[in-house]
Amino acid sequence: MAARIDYYVSLNSPWTHLGAARVETLAARHGAQLRIHPVDFGKVVFPASGGVPLPQRSPQRQAYRMQELRRWRAHLGIPIQLSPAFYPHDETLSAQAVIATRELVGDAPAVALAHRVLKAVWEENRNCADRDVLAALVAEVGLAPSLLDEAAREDWAKLRKADAEAALARGVFGAPSYVIGDEIYWGQDRLDFVARYLARGD
Repeated sequence: MAARIDYYVSLNSPWTHLGAARVETLAARHGAQLRIHPVDFGKVVFPASGGVPLPQRSPQRQAYRMQELRRWRAHLGIPIQLSPAFYPHDETLSAQAVIATRELVGDAPAVALAHRVLKAVWEENRNCADRDVLAALVAEVGLAPSLLDEAAREDWAKLRKADAEAALARGVFGAPSYVIGDEIYWGQDRLDFVARYLARGD
């Protein structure tokens, strides 16, 4: 049976963006299902798991984060902006659009939309909280223009909250997290371990 990777993300996370192409490649290589969950870390996951939003972290932690972003940008050759113009953006509509796509269209289109949003934020300095910007991204990945009207429904907000509660129940506390069965891999720097797990075929 093919593995299922439950992929817990924030659409504001540079670390999710830095691992985006690699996790897609890994899933495709091993025939794994990549199921995305753009949960609300700031309001749901962090308060329940001891996490602290970036602006509330100590100056030392914030400075180290910038060093790490520079290192990984150079290491991976991904041209991210260290301080993008529209970070953090309100990811409510974009996250609900990803969930609606996952449920109504499929996993792969939902991943494609999420990764397009991340690229827009971290490489293109675009405001993904702006409906017109988001509509353009929806079109770019081949999804119907009506998606944003669908995504605004309260049903998707409820499902996003339920996804976040399920993430907490499984032990997830940060983004990105790749969960296979009972194994949690937190951070794009753990993708080598994901690859090893998938190669074993457990």
